[in-house]
Parts: sequence; C-alpha cells; structure tokens
Amino acid sequence: MESKVYNQRGESVGAVKLPPAIFGVPWNPDLVHQVTIGMQEDQRFGLAHAKGRGEVRGGGKKPWRQKGTGRARHGSIRSPLWRGGGVTHGPINERVYGQKINKKMKNRALCSALSAKYRAGELIFLDRLDISAPKTKVATAILNNLATSAKVPKLIYRRGRRAVIALSQPNSAVVKSFRNLGPIIVDEVRNLNLLDILTYQYLVLTDPKASVATLTDRLASKK
Repeated sequence: MESKVYNQRGESVGAVKLPPAIFGVPWNPDLVHQVTIGMQEDQRFGLAHAKGRGEVRGGGKKPWRQKGTGRARHGSIRSPLWRGGGVTHGPINERVYGQKINKKMKNRALCSALSAKYRAGELIFLDRLDISAPKTKVATAILNNLATSAKVPKLIYRRGRRAVIALSQPNSAVVKSFRNLGPIIVDEVRNLNLLDILTYQYLVLTDPKASVATLTDRLASKK
C-alpha cells in the first residue's frame, strides 16, 4: 500500500508506504459507532438540575403544631408536597455520563476510520508544512494547491468541516496561519482521535514518514 506525497505547491514529490495494519483495515460500523458514542458521552456534562427540599430557600419553621388543628401534619413548607417545595427525584448536575471504552477498541476503531479515509481518497500526504510567520494568505494558497493537485475541490469550501491537518511536530506559526480558516483545524498526529476523523471530511498528514511511524507506534502494536 502506498499513497502520493505532495509539497506545498501541489506538486507530487514521491510516495509513502502505508502499513496495512493501520490503513488496510475493513470498515467496522458497529465498533466505530460504539466508540463514537462513548467518546461523545465522555465529553458530555449535565446542566439540568432540580433543587431538592434541602436546597430550596425557606421552610425552617414548622407550619403549625403537630396536633390539635384538624389539618394534616407537616414539618416544612418546602416539602415536595407543597408548592415551591423541593423536587423529588429530579435531574441533578452531578450525574456522570462517561462510558468506559477499552484502548484496544479505540485503536481498532481509529484504524478502521483511517482505512476508510484512505479508500475514499480523503487522506492527503504533505511532505512538509513550512510557514515562517503566521499568514492566513499563505495557508489558503497551500490549501488551493492541494485541492487542485489531489483533485479534492471540497477541501477549500468555506462552509462545513473540511479537514484536519495533523502535524508531526508542534508548530505555532502553522496553527496561527490556519486559525482564521473555520473549516480547518490543526493538531498533532499523536492527538488524532476518532471524533475528529469522522467529523471532518479530509485528513492531511504532514511529514509522512514521521507521521506514519507515530501512528504505527501508537496503534499497530496495541490493536
């Protein structure tokens, strides 16, 4: 398995060999769905919260004496039986929605998604990304060159979530150059995750040899 490698001008400068253990994995929709839901639940935090009788204001004094009034006995006007009282079994913001997902499952799902990107022609390799100073104009020109050469015109669409650019090493100038381009996000290869790959249409890997080596160390031996 191999794929073309482009430079910043959009020229083909060679090819990179891809390990089948990462980029040749069959699509597993059930596993990908399970891991995706688990990761989304991990990012979720509860906002809905109903106050119980111990949290609402007031109700410190007993409304009336226990006996002799002919009325039902009550100890507080903030009982759930009263208007303005606490809520019984209402939602609380202390609920934890996270789900446990094994590392092997995450790795296999990520390999399945990477393989799907490769087969769909949505995986692009860039030999290097050198931007000396933050310039959005330079970043836009690089995207235009890649879109033309790799025949992926949707890469430069201004709407939607178009691409994840994965760097082999951190580079603040590159991050700042693409920061004003809403459909593009920049991250490091070691931080690639299933949600980003599924959310964005294209994946651009810079410095192919180093990036593939990082993915191999992370995924191939731990699947």
